[in-house]
Formats: sequence, C-alpha cells, structure tokens
Amino acid sequence: MDHSFLSALILLLLVLDPLGSLPIFIPIMREVPKARRTRVAIREVGIAFCVLLAFMFFGETFLRVMHLSERSLEVAGGVILVIIAIRMIFGSSGDSSYGLEPGKEPVIFPLAVPLLAGPSAMATVLLLASRQPDRIWEWIGALATAMVISFLTLLLCDRIRKLLGDSVVSAIEKLMGLVLTAIAVEMVLAGLKRYFVGGL
Repeated sequence: MDHSFLSALILLLLVLDPLGSLPIFIPIMREVPKARRTRVAIREVGIAFCVLLAFMFFGETFLRVMHLSERSLEVAGGVILVIIAIRMIFGSSGDSSYGLEPGKEPVIFPLAVPLLAGPSAMATVLLLASRQPDRIWEWIGALATAMVISFLTLLLCDRIRKLLGDSVVSAIEKLMGLVLTAIAVEMVLAGLKRYFVGGL
C-alpha cells in the first residue's frame, strides 16, 4: 500500500497516540517544576524524534546486525507496556509508577522511549522508509509534524488535568491501564504468532 503525506501523518499520529498517552503524561509532568516543563517537553519529544529518525534510516541495518526482527521488537515492547500498565492500575509505593524517583524529571524513559518512540512507531517509520525510499523527505516531514502535535499535547497536559480534576484523571489513568494491558498483550501475542507461524 502506497502512502501520501497525509496518510503517513495520520498513521504516525495513530501509532504515537499522544491523546491516549495523556493519563501517563499528566502524572509524570506533574512532578516537573512548572519553569522546566516546556524544556522537558522539548527535550523528550526531540529525543523521540531523533530516535525515530535514526531508525528510519538505519533501523533495518541495526536489526540485521543484531540478528533481531520486528517480531522481537513487538514482544519486547509489549512486555514493557504490561509492566507500566500494571503499575498504572495498582500503583506502587516509593518509586513512581513509571520508574522515576519522586521529584525527578524524566530523561528519555518513559516519555521519549517507549511512549513516543516505541516499537510500533519504530516499525512504522522503518516500513515507510523501506517501501517508498524515494519519498523519504515526505516521511521526515510527516514525522516532524506528528512530533509537534505530540509536543503540544504534552505541554498542555497540566491544563487538561486542571480542567478534568485529579479524581477524573486518576480514574482515566486506571482505565487506560486496563486498555494498555490489552494492547500490550495483543502486541506480545502478535509477535509470538508471527514468530511461530513464520509470517512477516
């Protein structure tokens, strides 16, 4: 299937899912001082963009050198998401539900990787670049646009929290934890199915 700029942008937005990640963005960014939130959002989105851009150009070579497949990326990403989802639902004592110490701002994990630059996003940019390499600049533009939208969502997540209220956000977070669990399990099962069946 050939993609246009618009269809690639929509596909990337569906994969990145910035709105669906709001219940994760909000509690993480709440721990970041207001004066640093814009800088943190720019940094995390910038890191995710660089990771996906690198994967767009060198992903296939990296997988081949490391003797990895898209199936292994899918299973590994699913396992990580299961752990995050369980912590979202049941909470945790001491450390943050997302592997962050209280009061510490996120650096790469979990905002940049795996929430934005996750296995599905890596596989998507890899497929776009490998199937239509002559339109690479369009894919870079679509990725950059999707990242700008993700940045705005991340930056405005605290205002959304104030609009909805903490109790509603907490309920949404647990509900999204359930949804994320199902998505993660589906990722693992899909990866295992492709591995044992031998399909691509």
